[in-house]
Amino acid sequence: MRMMNTGEADLLAALHDGLSDQPLWNRFLSLLQGVTAVVTASLIIRPREGPVVQFQAGEKLPIAWQDYLTIDDDAAPHLREGRVYTFEELVPGTFNTRTAPMLDGLGIHHLRTLRVSDVNDSHAWLTIAGPQDMGAASASLLSRLGPHLKIALNNLAALERERRRASISSDMIGRLNFGWLTIDARCRIIDQSANVQEIFRRTALVRHGRYDRLTFASPAIERDVSALAKAFAQDPHIRPRAFRLSQDPWMDIFVTAVPDRQSSGASPAVAMLYLSGDRWSRDDRCEQLIDLFDLLPSEARLAWAMAQGRSIAEAALDLGLTTETARNYSKKIYAKTGAGGQADLVRIIFTSVLAII
Repeated sequence: MRMMNTGEADLLAALHDGLSDQPLWNRFLSLLQGVTAVVTASLIIRPREGPVVQFQAGEKLPIAWQDYLTIDDDAAPHLREGRVYTFEELVPGTFNTRTAPMLDGLGIHHLRTLRVSDVNDSHAWLTIAGPQDMGAASASLLSRLGPHLKIALNNLAALERERRRASISSDMIGRLNFGWLTIDARCRIIDQSANVQEIFRRTALVRHGRYDRLTFASPAIERDVSALAKAFAQDPHIRPRAFRLSQDPWMDIFVTAVPDRQSSGASPAVAMLYLSGDRWSRDDRCEQLIDLFDLLPSEARLAWAMAQGRSIAEAALDLGLTTETARNYSKKIYAKTGAGGQADLVRIIFTSVLAII
């Protein structure tokens, strides 16, 4: 088995860590340029859909070279994956004729290139180029890097896929007026969903305070949440609790222990808070019900109260109606919304577009 030297180990480490570089693989390409003593080290990626991207250390290769690989002749079918090619092997003569002057202007007379693909059928070309022939050692190095480059590209594809999923999930969470955050035993915010800052901006009921502490407008709720966080630090199995922060517009939180908390201590988070609330007031929601179901204002007010879990009698008392009047209104509400009863009314309202605006 061939043993890896220190320089090659550094290259591999930089290659696999390149997803955290800005631009991507910046350190890897710089190291590769230095190790092979070339004018440029370049990575060109052609996704199945979307624009071609090029990362490089040193001089940028002529655009004609990128076009040859990705557009003009689509070199992918002609280059066996994992094999290192010289410039002379890359056909055709017309390409040599029009590109050679550009390469000469950069002091480039020799190059080596390697093609790999990822799980999404994106193709990547790793190229080193310079004034001197790189010899067998550089070609062998590129060949050994090939399998690792393929792994890195697959990791990039997986990362982009998860980013898209997270973005979609975050968007839907935001539309549902729902967010989450984690805190340590001293109520300091450790992590949060992307939309939590927007929740903080539109309400004074819960805030991101000094020293990253989570604070509440209600001193009683702040004391209770603080006590819960300290308790979860000692025993993650104690009972979680829910708190109502506001009735109109409604907002509540649910505080529980961090799920699957690791004993390694890698994260100081001990508690997770789920925030759920409405960005609209009761009057706003009633107007939306009027528009959506053609309700009268009095019917909309009763429908919204019933959707909050009030019985007809309780809603009538809140709205200053007699129970008999409220029952008559409820029949009209059921007819206009198509509901078969109060439970069905709640389902219809909260599965309508009102749930995501």
